[in-house]
Amino acid sequence: MRIAISVGSAYDNGENWADIVEYVRAADRLGVDTVWSAEAWGMDAVVSLGYLAAVTERITLGTGIMQISARTPAATALTAMSLAQVSGDRFALGLGVSGPQVVEGLHGAAFAKPLARLREYIDVVRMTLRGERLVYDGDHIVLPRPGGEGKPLKTSIPPKPDLPIYLASLGPRSLELTGELADGWLGTSFIPEHADVFLDHIRAGAQRAGRTLADIDIQVGSQITVSDDVDDLIARARPRMAFTLGGMGSATTNFYNDAFSRAGWADAAAEVRRRWVDGDKAGAAAAVPDELVLAAYPMGTEDMVRARIRATAAAGVDGVRVSAQGSTAAEQIAHLEMAVDLIRSETGDAG
Repeated sequence: MRIAISVGSAYDNGENWADIVEYVRAADRLGVDTVWSAEAWGMDAVVSLGYLAAVTERITLGTGIMQISARTPAATALTAMSLAQVSGDRFALGLGVSGPQVVEGLHGAAFAKPLARLREYIDVVRMTLRGERLVYDGDHIVLPRPGGEGKPLKTSIPPKPDLPIYLASLGPRSLELTGELADGWLGTSFIPEHADVFLDHIRAGAQRAGRTLADIDIQVGSQITVSDDVDDLIARARPRMAFTLGGMGSATTNFYNDAFSRAGWADAAAEVRRRWVDGDKAGAAAAVPDELVLAAYPMGTEDMVRARIRATAAAGVDGVRVSAQGSTAAEQIAHLEMAVDLIRSETGDAG
């Protein structure tokens, strides 16, 4: 099972940039497969990778993810091809639709019909990567723009038709789209015992496209934490899960809440969201069941974590994204070394 790391977040303002660079360079030395850069309303997902391309040697650089509402598909494709060019083809393009609060509040774009928009977006990105002239007549994207002076253009950058595209998706229809169109899945809210909640839909989409699930690189997030004080770990994880269930979206649209609900936690997810929306964040955290925390996060004693790693691999996962832990680069690197050793020892991957 391959290992990746993630950098960036909604609240990352770049003040700890030197620590991030040190952490990623350590990951590169450890043989970590990919660094995925996130964006929401903090640092963007692209600039950091351009810098990291120059200070790393082998690690793949991936956007995890670029928001499709923030850029035109041609701009995204040109950015992807440019990053591939400067990194020696060490780039993977991760895309996602984000959510209505960010799309409509930050970018001023409509969130309606996100999957139809995503399908057309990927079409145009693929056309650009193949070096084709851009002529497209969709419901949401029309190129060239009608009634103007535009003409069909193609990139002057050498084509990159094999550049991999990953999708961050959670809902059933978006998961099917992932199986149909993408090279990989950047999964979250993943519980190994309920992998079918996600993988069945990805498999169905892949079959429609004449492919199998084995053609899709399945990667999921993994917040590995080892301690003999399991109760303390659960207590510290509850606010994070409460934010996921209650704050990662609006009162009516929360893809993460929906995913955990489909995995059998509907009652708890609804109660946490209700308290969060009512402004009771402490109450929302208190409503998170211990069992949900331990199912969703590989944490606890070393034996407990090893068991969760084995369960994740057995569920059909190809790679895990290890979340950084610690307030300094040294602490984060020590945690990563520990996580890498555990994952490799349990999955037989020597790196």
